[in-house]
Amino acid sequence: MERSSTDAAFGREQCCNDIGIYDFNPQANMTIPNLTFHHLGLAVKKPQPATTFVSALGYTVGETVFDPGQNVFLMLCTHETEPAIEIIWPSETKGPIDNLTTQHPSGIVYHICYETTNLDAVLAKFEEIGNRVVCVSPAKPAPLFGNRKVSFYSVMGIGLIEILS
Repeated sequence: MERSSTDAAFGREQCCNDIGIYDFNPQANMTIPNLTFHHLGLAVKKPQPATTFVSALGYTVGETVFDPGQNVFLMLCTHETEPAIEIIWPSETKGPIDNLTTQHPSGIVYHICYETTNLDAVLAKFEEIGNRVVCVSPAKPAPLFGNRKVSFYSVMGIGLIEILS
């Protein structure tokens, strides 16, 4: 259960949750420029159940693309009003989502993708606002996105993010 109270002396909101207490300064400039939401990444063992589901929700299912740099198959599903969903499934050989699909055989949303025109500025802003960010996969061409570069980062308190640049 989350509770909050305003600490007038410090102009901060103190929040308490199941993990612990942290301070949040609502006056701080927390805006990360040049970063916009792009899609959610859904890892599955097989694509058919996921494509059937998202199609029933009104999504347009894109073409299957093999990404040799990540050793996975990919499919981007788009909708007029809902967030895009990237469906990712393993190839026949070992790849980066094998453990996820083994541990979550029914599928799992495991990353959020953002798009930027200035990756260096975004990473500098993460550091400036105190986010602990660790690169887990450096930028490499992504066939699904016309060979634009994608990189993956673990962000403490957020999880895995992909940045399309």
